[in-house]
Amino acid sequence: MPSSTSHIAIVGAGIGGLAAALRLAHSGAKVSVFEQHSTPGGKMRTVPSAAGPVDAGPTVLTMKPVFDSLFTDIGERLEDHVTLTKEPLLARHYWSDGTTLDLMANQSDSIANVAAAFGKRAASEFERFSARAARLFDAFDVPMMHAGNPSALSLTARVLRHPSLIRDMAPHQTLAGSLATQFREPKLAQLFGRYATYVGGRPDASPAILSLIWHAEAQGVWHVDGGMHRLAQAMEQLAIKLGVTFHYDTPVTALEPDAVLVEGARIAVDQTLFNGDPNALTTGALGEHAKNAVSSDATAPRSLSAYVHAFAAKAVGVDLAPHTVFFGDSSDGEFLPLSEGRMPHDPTLYICSQDRFGGRQPTGDERFEIILNGPPAQHPTTPSEKERQQCQTLVFSRLKAFGLTFTPKPNPGTLTMPAEFAQMFPASNGSLYGRSPHGLMAAFKRPTARTRMKGLYLVGGGAHPGAGVPMATLSAKHAVEAMLHDQTSTSTSPQAATRGGMSTASATTASAPSRSSAS
Repeated sequence: MPSSTSHIAIVGAGIGGLAAALRLAHSGAKVSVFEQHSTPGGKMRTVPSAAGPVDAGPTVLTMKPVFDSLFTDIGERLEDHVTLTKEPLLARHYWSDGTTLDLMANQSDSIANVAAAFGKRAASEFERFSARAARLFDAFDVPMMHAGNPSALSLTARVLRHPSLIRDMAPHQTLAGSLATQFREPKLAQLFGRYATYVGGRPDASPAILSLIWHAEAQGVWHVDGGMHRLAQAMEQLAIKLGVTFHYDTPVTALEPDAVLVEGARIAVDQTLFNGDPNALTTGALGEHAKNAVSSDATAPRSLSAYVHAFAAKAVGVDLAPHTVFFGDSSDGEFLPLSEGRMPHDPTLYICSQDRFGGRQPTGDERFEIILNGPPAQHPTTPSEKERQQCQTLVFSRLKAFGLTFTPKPNPGTLTMPAEFAQMFPASNGSLYGRSPHGLMAAFKRPTARTRMKGLYLVGGGAHPGAGVPMATLSAKHAVEAMLHDQTSTSTSPQAATRGGMSTASATTASAPSRSSAS
């Protein structure tokens, strides 16, 4: 248990910071969360529209047991705080030649759909691919994702004890190369290559082992009633009940071994948990003390970014599912420009039709999120109107070629570009997934919870085990275990639980705490 005087600062109220706040508060620690934006959730954000808030980040929950465990560990039940519905349809896929494929939560249905679209041979290949992805997921879930500090040596030993895994991993192949050997149907190779982008990578440069992401999705996707941001709000409210204090619109300007600097005030803390892009540390954005907290190769090269439209309109011309993917005609038209730092000219487009979850069929304006993969931004500058219009034209012209149109047509103001993500998330370069997953050893280069700076820990998608809502939630478990372990190594004093937390607009709305009152 933490000492009775411990005060922990969490910098950032993304999903990792929220999950850590719950765990730390439940342990009895005094927790203060400082967030530069005005709401919780981080990249799990919404934007306003005529039809209500539109999810403009993650859209569904996968790996639900991770969230069940979080709430169980603090004596709560997930279903008492959010309403979840398991979706029978994972995603609908369209190609420009008229081919359509629905992948389902029910494996037998997916196999039948693949057979109907591409033939029995393709269905058999899909079935073998799915079994291979399941074996990889089962082999590496616990020793990699659920381990706070995984060892490449121990994982190598595990593989050597189960040599059949070597064939499944295809360690000398990229994901694209491996898929080309598994599927004689190029469209299926293209479809499953797209899963590399889920963690910010290109299939032609990401390791073949990332095919296990398909199994994580095939296990089920859940829609959160009210949108994904509702999960962040529910976690914030529960954290407040447990005694956590939230300070919004309050950027932290520097980190020290025993303090955080907030709007000119130095707030003494015993430990700090950073829920931001670790690249902010290495670039010196949070002061000299934290500059060497992680190595530079733990944050570079950078992952992909995105061009994200979020708006309300009426859609006509194509039968949309809650998740619909419109594929480009060639992978080179998307990933070659991305490798060169340019916007794709033949992109694959993902559309979330938020109001179609649960089998609903809206008749009027509904909410949409459209995602086009993009390169990281070189500078956090405001995009020019020419750049914005170029992306706008590319996206909606491409969808019109598939027969899909929106009324009213969204304007360029509904678009968030990589350079704007770079402004939202300091020192991120707009990369939405932290470090790039390219290369077989990339997973071992991400920083783990402990840093080189005493008292400073990491949580979130930029830290181990990686990007995505479930991974960030797992990172909170790893970080809290490390923090509490390090506390007990220096103190055995009991800690009484602190209750009665609050949420404030800004830390400066009250008197700046003194060193003693902040302890």
